[in-house]
Amino acid sequence: MTISDHDAQLLRALHDEHAEALYAHALRLVNGDRTRAEDLVQETLLRAWRHPESLDPRRGSVRAWLFTTARNLAIDAWRRRSTRVGEVFTDDLPEPPETVDEAERAVEAWTIAEALSRLSPTHREVLVECFYQGRSVAEAAARLGVPPGTVKSRTHYALRSLRLALAEMGVTG
Repeated sequence: MTISDHDAQLLRALHDEHAEALYAHALRLVNGDRTRAEDLVQETLLRAWRHPESLDPRRGSVRAWLFTTARNLAIDAWRRRSTRVGEVFTDDLPEPPETVDEAERAVEAWTIAEALSRLSPTHREVLVECFYQGRSVAEAAARLGVPPGTVKSRTHYALRSLRLALAEMGVTG
């Protein structure tokens, strides 16, 4: 993609007029992380370049649009990071794993297998695909031949049924 002279001038003008204030705003949004703030400013200015109609002064303040866009991008990035499973930031070494009692593991496996056998076939197969086979919703949907929304719904109801089956078996917690 090539940038026209007009587009280059627009970007320079946006940068010259708003970059310093936008960077200060971005720093506050990302708790002082300079790298993330720079990325946020860059992505915000890129969005402005891609959507020049949003910068029309008749639609409102350009700076307000830039600040709002940066805030929305920061929120989106925070949401993506907060949904990542298993990402842990620490300087401490993890605790050594506890020794596993094989008898306890066998009883636990038998209990779960028994509870799973009490579920409907559709609930059982979605749990096996998602939890035991480690497939994503999309992968499970493709393997089961159903839409991803159906996999999500079945997983929700299957887990409720599994909890109920385990409770009926006397398993608590």
